Amino acid sequence: MIPPLVYGPVPSRRLGYSLGVDLLPFKTCSLDCVYCQLGPSRRTTVRRREFVPLRAVLADIRASLRREPRIEAITFSGSGEPTLHAGLGKIIAAVKAMTDIPVVVLTNSSTLGRPAVRKSLAAADVVVPSLDAATERVFKKINRPHASLTAAKIIDGLAAFRKSYRGQVWLEILLVKGVNDGPAHLRALRRAIARIRPDRVQLNTVYRPPAERSARPLAEAELERLKPLLGEGVEIVAVFPENNRPAAPAALGPRLLELVGRRPETADGLARSLGATVAEVRRAAAKLQARGRVKVVLHDGLEYFETSARG
Repeated sequence: MIPPLVYGPVPSRRLGYSLGVDLLPFKTCSLDCVYCQLGPSRRTTVRRREFVPLRAVLADIRASLRREPRIEAITFSGSGEPTLHAGLGKIIAAVKAMTDIPVVVLTNSSTLGRPAVRKSLAAADVVVPSLDAATERVFKKINRPHASLTAAKIIDGLAAFRKSYRGQVWLEILLVKGVNDGPAHLRALRRAIARIRPDRVQLNTVYRPPAERSARPLAEAELERLKPLLGEGVEIVAVFPENNRPAAPAALGPRLLELVGRRPETADGLARSLGATVAEVRRAAAKLQARGRVKVVLHDGLEYFETSARG
């Protein structure tokens, strides 16, 4: 049986209410980033395959479009690196044929050096690639890549993609305290950004409980102080606004479990996603905790709910 391939819509700090599309088995990725909200990878891979059939993906998306009154983006992300799905280009084209809602792809940039991958992304409206490291030492420390990957290959692939792609490129740089936030490294990132020429540069930090406890966030004031080192026009990813909630579903438990199975989330974040109050979310979560399905973890002074099955 194929698991649900879509989730949400969830509130995105950049995209509004975003319907997530997950094309991969859990933690199918080319990187094993220290900050990953999904936990550590057992192994990395760069092999592209058709992990789930196109027909099943499109059926789930079509059903969500009929069911959900407010979707502002359809975002390919989820359990790993979406460009590892060999049918991604066909799936994006089919989604574009069924709706005018913008299609967004979040990628770790590791496959953009391949012409076939660049072609598969051509019909997307926005691609959000990440670049956390501009030197090999930092790349290995923060992203823990597949053995075939290097920082230079990542930057070369991003530059080649920008030359061929006609949509919006929003480059995300995630800083981990004491790992990739040094002034010399930020200047190296700035040189890479100048070569890539993205439409936006978005600065982020560790937001949810990470794969490694040592991966610590930077404070907002620190991000503000450091962003000029990356060049002009760098923006810190904004906090999602509180308005325009969707209607709360009748049964919160199954939806809550679905969302925290994808990524850890706070009670407030779950309330926004589910159109519920924080109190309603906490009651639903307490029932799941009593059944051993959900647990609470502390990160940066906040409580996050995640599935008990997470490593």
